[in-house]
Amino acid sequence: MIGLIRIHEFFYELFISYNVIPFYAEILNFIILTVIIFLGLFIINFISKKLISKLFKSLSVNTKTNFDDFLIINKTPIYISKLVPAALLFLIIPFWLYSYEFLVVYALQILEIYLVLLIVWIIRSVLRALKVYLKTIDSFKDKPIESFIQVVLILIWFLAILNIFSIITGKEITTFLAAMGALSAVILLIFKDTILGFVASIQLSSNDLIRIGDWITMKQFGADGDVIEINLNSVKIQNFDKTITTIPTYKLISDSFKNWRGMSESDGRRIKRSLSVKGSSIKFLSDEELVQLKKIKLLKNLISSKEEEIKKHNSNLDIDQSVLVNGRNLTNLGLFRNYIEIYLKNASNINNNMTVMCRQLSPTPHGIPLEIYAFSKNKEWKNYEHIMSDIFDHLLASLKSFHLELFEYPTSIK
Repeated sequence: MIGLIRIHEFFYELFISYNVIPFYAEILNFIILTVIIFLGLFIINFISKKLISKLFKSLSVNTKTNFDDFLIINKTPIYISKLVPAALLFLIIPFWLYSYEFLVVYALQILEIYLVLLIVWIIRSVLRALKVYLKTIDSFKDKPIESFIQVVLILIWFLAILNIFSIITGKEITTFLAAMGALSAVILLIFKDTILGFVASIQLSSNDLIRIGDWITMKQFGADGDVIEINLNSVKIQNFDKTITTIPTYKLISDSFKNWRGMSESDGRRIKRSLSVKGSSIKFLSDEELVQLKKIKLLKNLISSKEEEIKKHNSNLDIDQSVLVNGRNLTNLGLFRNYIEIYLKNASNINNNMTVMCRQLSPTPHGIPLEIYAFSKNKEWKNYEHIMSDIFDHLLASLKSFHLELFEYPTSIK
């Protein structure tokens, strides 16, 4: 330290020897020292940045994990390198401000605050690198890592702010904690959404209610798309029109929403759609019409077995076959319903290990609904829509073969 003081006095004495007024000699001395010190710190910062960055790069090459690569991307080595000139400045300040002792305390306080903020920034960069690294691991890809990182960052910033207040006021941190206990109600009110979001994030994660990549629907918020991010305070959903909907995290606990994950994890995607048949087109089928319908390959065996069964039934009960209402007879709607089920079971895109059914619903003023209930093997939205369209294209075109008509509103009133 004595050597540093002598260097400090060197320029002052030099200016005095040239008959410079002591006041101006002191100012010039301070300016020159300031330039030299900060130039030296700049050089030291440059060297430490190069050395530490090189060290991290060599480590990233020699290690199997890519975590250190993410540390480099998030500039962690650069932030760490800034600790070296800051630590040197701690030693230099008393020498630099030797003639202005009253400024030493303030300069050291500013430097301490800078160090607190720098440490926060280093931890922040490490956490960011950790977040990206965990997202590369399959078991963490669908977890709300962002929420937990944000909670840790909030705690770190909280401690940092307490430290800064302690540095400025010169009081212990425990003093501020005691004061904050009295203001707990106000703090809870200010951080209400953050606390609710944190609790909701834990519940969503522990109960596996939602994951990144899930397709969810929440009509009250106009959300219908894939979850792309789960934060402490919000969940981001990319809708199918590429717009982004942001929903408060706690709303996913307090309100209802539909998660389509079960569908994507199952063996098929449900097709549930009906076509309405005109009631007046429904009738019993004559023998001539049945002969024509037997030409449909999928129905040939069914019609033959049904005819034999009906003939036996009517014969046993001595039914008068001249009136079709008597006994049992095949109807075009019933046969069409059977045809739909056989057609679906023979369709290559339909999963026959799941429910395949065509059911007749209650008559309505808009015709007799025939509901198709089956599961497509392909669950991708575009392909699913094509499969469903192909099925209904075929069925709508097949109605005429069964002498049935689709219900439609009249285009004109006669």
